[in-house]
Amino acid sequence: MKLLSIAIPCYNSQDYMEKCIESLLVGGEEVEILVVDDGSSDRTAEIADAYAEKYPTIVKAIHQENGGHGEAVNAGMRNATGLYFKVVDSDDWVNKEAYISILKTLYELLRGPETVDLLISNFVYEKQGATRKKVMQYRRCLPQNKIFGWDEVRHMPKGKYLLMHSMIYRTQLLHDCGLELPKHTFYVDNLFAFEPLPYVKNLYYLDVNFYRYFIGRDDQSVNEKVMIKRIDQQIRVNKLMVDAYIKCGNTNRRLKAYMFSYLDIITTISSIMLIRANTEESLQKKKELLEYIKSENRAVYNKLRHSLFGRVMNLPGRGGRKMSVAAYKISQKFYGFN
Repeated sequence: MKLLSIAIPCYNSQDYMEKCIESLLVGGEEVEILVVDDGSSDRTAEIADAYAEKYPTIVKAIHQENGGHGEAVNAGMRNATGLYFKVVDSDDWVNKEAYISILKTLYELLRGPETVDLLISNFVYEKQGATRKKVMQYRRCLPQNKIFGWDEVRHMPKGKYLLMHSMIYRTQLLHDCGLELPKHTFYVDNLFAFEPLPYVKNLYYLDVNFYRYFIGRDDQSVNEKVMIKRIDQQIRVNKLMVDAYIKCGNTNRRLKAYMFSYLDIITTISSIMLIRANTEESLQKKKELLEYIKSENRAVYNKLRHSLFGRVMNLPGRGGRKMSVAAYKISQKFYGFN
């Protein structure tokens, strides 16, 4: 059995997927690399097959009809044989030294008496044209060099939430929680980083800059114009996160507080993108999102509506919406989220 399975969702990724795969081959026989070709029309399938042929004990090529990023991750989870599971997007890559430290740590943890459900590491924003690279690290929030539970997690500011890039789950835990990401939907990485959390009991934080998150392509899903165009998918993910938060019930107090903070951010992003779209239809969708939350759980609605972000995103009138946009831009700089 492999130590770590790494899924690479690929859709028309011929121009950059090789850099990603090459960075992961460093892991050698301890690693299983699952290259998922999600119905590409370029050379993605050919490149995936070439790597699988060259490294038959490490690389597996998976071909499927186009189902979107979420279904590609689902395919990775279905085919994973490793004890732990990681997703690396095809335009991203990993740092060699940090990668070796990750594998060494996972191996040592397996030999210990306790099972670790989630290993967390840092990621680096590789923003095109940026002179300084921002590192998302958790030194002030999480204990280091020990296995810990949610009770030992310190306050995590709004800009310090865990993303898919920072997370390696125990594979069986993902199966146990029944995680299945929706098809033909962007932004499902938020669900991957959110839904399994109530099943996570033991965590470990390794303070290394492992994942390199590339930002800069015009067609990238986090591009604001692209987000507005795909706002229905953002809303769908937002609603599923609301459902997951309500479903988790009386879980650990600190975990619940963290999950609410994350949900607050996602709801804020949905709201601001709908405000930025600036159409009657988009403003109606914003109203409908809040009505959905209210209908599912009034207490959660009240908490979101009256949080700092909730109040700012719901200022009345055109002038209020302009103030909401200005406040969001300040928050982007202060908190560091997209």
